[in-house]
Amino acid sequence: MKIEVWSDFVCPFCYIGKRRLEKAIEDFPQKDDVTIEYKSYELDPNAEVNPGLNMHEYLATKKGMSVEQAKNMNESLGEQAAEVGLTYNFDTMQHTNTFDAHRVAQYATGQGKGKEMTERLLHAYFTESKLISDHETLTALAEEVGLNGDEVTALLEVNNYANHVRGDEEQAREIGVQGVPFFVFNEKYAVSGAQPAEVFTEVLEQVWEEEREKPVLQSLTPKKSKTMYCTDEGCEIKEN
Repeated sequence: MKIEVWSDFVCPFCYIGKRRLEKAIEDFPQKDDVTIEYKSYELDPNAEVNPGLNMHEYLATKKGMSVEQAKNMNESLGEQAAEVGLTYNFDTMQHTNTFDAHRVAQYATGQGKGKEMTERLLHAYFTESKLISDHETLTALAEEVGLNGDEVTALLEVNNYANHVRGDEEQAREIGVQGVPFFVFNEKYAVSGAQPAEVFTEVLEQVWEEEREKPVLQSLTPKKSKTMYCTDEGCEIKEN
């Protein structure tokens, strides 16, 4: 079974959704037959590398709310992250443009290190408050997962792997992705948002049984559920 995951490294629900999916896969009897491929998706392609705002100020500006409201929203997100074992440090988090991070992740995928690089970038951003647009930081993170630092430095100096990023984003538009995280199972079954682990478990079981029967992409997002996802307008929890 192949699972494609569209996500962005500054998307809080993407990291939460990743953990919930991983939990479901770990408990899935056929887990050894499941592969995950992470796809590029920029929530804000025009984001500044150094916006000069902390995360609370950035969210307040983006959503048109007070800084206090933004802090409360981030606190709620942090609590949800903690439920799956993640630590979000919003007070020191550095929002930034993720294009170069996605280029490095694309290179990593080609080297068989896509999953490791994706996890490292998410942890660096949400937990360690690293500036993941900084080229020296990206090179160091890549080296930590076993990639060639010189090659990473070289690709960052030019526009290598830009087409790979744009290709993933174009594919997302073609299949109707409007927010992330977005999961596609066997190129036919879609789930949007950071669903609970038990929902992913149900989807895994259903796809395993039905993947040969229905050739078109189907949404398996529960009709009566809370969908947590991020768009270029911000992150939301939507009642389906």
